[in-house]
Amino acid sequence: MQAIANHGLQLDLANSSVVESIHLHTSTEVASVHQADLVLFCVKSTDSESVAKHMAPYLLPHAVVVSLQNGVENSMLISQHIKNAVIPAVVYVATEITAPGCVKHHGRGDLVIGTMSPTRLNHPQQTLTAVSELFASAQVAVHISNNVMVELWSKLMVNCAFNAISGLSQLSYGKLAEREAIRSTQADVVKEVIAVAKADRVVLSESESLQTVANIAVAMAGQKSSTAQDMARHKISEIDHLNGFIVRRGFVHGIATPVNQALYALVKLVESSYAESTT
Repeated sequence: MQAIANHGLQLDLANSSVVESIHLHTSTEVASVHQADLVLFCVKSTDSESVAKHMAPYLLPHAVVVSLQNGVENSMLISQHIKNAVIPAVVYVATEITAPGCVKHHGRGDLVIGTMSPTRLNHPQQTLTAVSELFASAQVAVHISNNVMVELWSKLMVNCAFNAISGLSQLSYGKLAEREAIRSTQADVVKEVIAVAKADRVVLSESESLQTVANIAVAMAGQKSSTAQDMARHKISEIDHLNGFIVRRGFVHGIATPVNQALYALVKLVESSYAESTT
């Protein structure tokens, strides 16, 4: 925050030779949302409920919250603690924080938004269009989906296929795709996610899902997952809300998820060493 206050947010776009400096007001106080019409909720999934509870008293009655997070539970969890409308968003962008206040963009940068059911919006389509146009004014493409849950599960499937493996190996998506054994493992992950999604009444196409994973490896070849970036910094990742979520939901439905279980267990094992290394 101090770096942004001193020098602006440094944005290094993939298709630009110039680093853009964006000057904006910053604060670490949740109360700073008190005048906001639109709140972009971007915290880690592990912090969703605590931040929503803390933020609730400061929100204007008409404020709309957009959840730009990994996983499929966040919008519901946020809604349990605030009275405002929550819009789920699926984020497709490859980035990393290279230094305090410095963001390196590697590829893509588009969103998919939709409404929860039931929605708290009086005019859902009008609000979604207004949000889409606002992002478009900042050159961020936004697609409005009629079934955002399918989109959220599809992104979860991608996260489950890439995040843990990238984290454990500290390799980029393109490097993972070079190895047939990894592609095979990712395919097994995808099939397990599809089975659990179906049990949760969300239908994903296996052929389209596998093609999506292949496309991501090309479109974001240089990207390391957010889990990889967390693990490199010895930070606790969102794995509980990714592969861990699939394991939990699989258990509820009586569906075996051995590959997701193995990846989840390995990441948690590595994370358990962080506390030990600081004692």
